[in-house]
Amino acid sequence: MAQPQQIVTRIAPSPTGIMHIGTARTALFNWLYARARGGQFLLRIEDTDRARSTPEATQAILDGMRWLGLDWDGEAVSQFARVPRHAEVAHEMLARGHAYKCFATQDEIEAFREAARAAGRSTLYHSPWRDAPDDTHPDGAPYAIRLKAPRDGETVINDAVQGNVTFRNDQLDDMVMLRSDGTPTYMLAVVVDDFDMGVTHVIRGDDHLNNAARQAQIYRAMGWVEPVWAHIPLIHGPDGKKLSKRHGATGVMEYAEMGVPAAAMRNYLTRLGWSHGDDELFSDAQALAWFDLGGIGRAPARLDLKKLESVAGWHIAQMDDTALMAEITGFLALTGQPALSQAQHDLLAHAMYCLKDRAKSLPEILEKGQFALAARPILPDAAAATHLDAVSRGILRELTAQLQNASWDRDTLETTLTQGAEAHGLKFGKLAGPLRAALAGRSVTPSVFDMMLVIGREETLARLTEAANRDG
Repeated sequence: MAQPQQIVTRIAPSPTGIMHIGTARTALFNWLYARARGGQFLLRIEDTDRARSTPEATQAILDGMRWLGLDWDGEAVSQFARVPRHAEVAHEMLARGHAYKCFATQDEIEAFREAARAAGRSTLYHSPWRDAPDDTHPDGAPYAIRLKAPRDGETVINDAVQGNVTFRNDQLDDMVMLRSDGTPTYMLAVVVDDFDMGVTHVIRGDDHLNNAARQAQIYRAMGWVEPVWAHIPLIHGPDGKKLSKRHGATGVMEYAEMGVPAAAMRNYLTRLGWSHGDDELFSDAQALAWFDLGGIGRAPARLDLKKLESVAGWHIAQMDDTALMAEITGFLALTGQPALSQAQHDLLAHAMYCLKDRAKSLPEILEKGQFALAARPILPDAAAATHLDAVSRGILRELTAQLQNASWDRDTLETTLTQGAEAHGLKFGKLAGPLRAALAGRSVTPSVFDMMLVIGREETLARLTEAANRDG
C-alpha cells in the first residue's frame, strides 16, 4: 500500500518592508497545518524584485518568524537564486508547445490597449505571435515567452476555504512567464519553486485567488500535480476597511516591541479568521490539535486590540515563570533597554507570583515589579511623597523596630503591621500609603506584604529606615 504523501507547506514573503501581521498569520496557519500532521514547513524569500528587496527587510522577516516561534525546515530559499531554473521551465514549456515567443514591444502592446479602450473593447492583450510560424520570427530580436493559455472553457480552482471558484478562460490572457531580458515573472517563479520544493498545500491570502487560476494553468501545462489551494480572507481594521496604520500597529515586530508575549500573539492570530467552536483562549498544543482548513471562515477577520490585550493577559497568567522571564529578557533586548542583573532577574522571578495575574503586557509586569528592580536610595515620586509626612515617618520608625525580630511570613507581617496601625488609631489602609512609598517609591504597587516577602527582611528594614529618616 502506498504511503500517504508528506504534507509540505510554505510561507513566501517578499522582503520589501516590515513583516505584516497578515503575513505572520499566514505563516502561522501554514506552520500549524504542517506541524500538526508531521509535515514540513518551508520558508522562501521572494526576492526577485531586486529594486525593492533589501537585506534589512529579509532580516525583518527572519526576526518576525523567530519571535513568533515559527521554526522552518532547512535553509530559507532565495527565489532570485533560482532564476536559471525558472528560465529552464519556460523554455521547456516552449519546446512542448505550451508557450510561444512573443516579439511584441511595449509600445505595440500599449497601442493595442489604447485602441481597445477607445473602441470600448476588452484591453486583454492577444498577441499576434501566438500561432505565428517559426520562419516569421525576426532574427535576433528580443522576445518574451508567453503561456499559450486555453482560450475556451473554464479554469476551476477547488479551494479548501473558498470552495470551487470558476474563471472563464476568455478572461485570462497569455501571461508573460519569461521577460525579454531573461528574467522570470512572479507567476512562473512561484509555481516552479512550489513544485520543486514539494509544496502540497498553498495556504495564502485571498488576494492571490486570481493568481491561482493563472498558476494552475502552468501546473496543467507542465503535467504537474496541483497543490491543495486554500485562500484565506484578509485582515481588516475594526471598521471593516483594509487594515492600515490608522487602525494600529500592522507590523508583527511592533507587537513584540509593545510587550505582547509571543504565545499570546500566536493564540490571537490563530483565532483571527479561524475558529474551533467558541474557544477563544488556547495553548499551542490545543491549536496544533484543533487546527484544520475547514475552520477558516470566508469573511475578512477584524483586528481587535482590546481582545488581544485580553488574550495576552490570559497567557501571562498561565505562563510558567521561567518562560515569562525569558520573554522579559527578550523584550528588554528588543527595545534597547538595559539587561537585568542576576540579582534583579532573581528578585523579579521571585516576585512573579504577585505580578502576572492582572498584567496584560510585559511592560506592565516590569512596571509593577519596579520595587524588586530598584536599588536604594528609593526616591518616591510626587504622588508617593505625599504619604511621607512627619507623622507617617514616625510610625515607620516604630514599625521598623517592631519588625526587627518578627517572623518573616505573611501572617506575622500582616499581624504586626495591622497592630502597629491600630496603636495609632488607624486602619491598615492608612498605613499602606507610607509603606508603599518607602518600599517602592510609588503609590500603586503590589500588596505591601508581597513586596516585603520578595525583597526580604534586610532590604525591607533598610528601605523603611531610609524613608523614616528622610527630611520632610
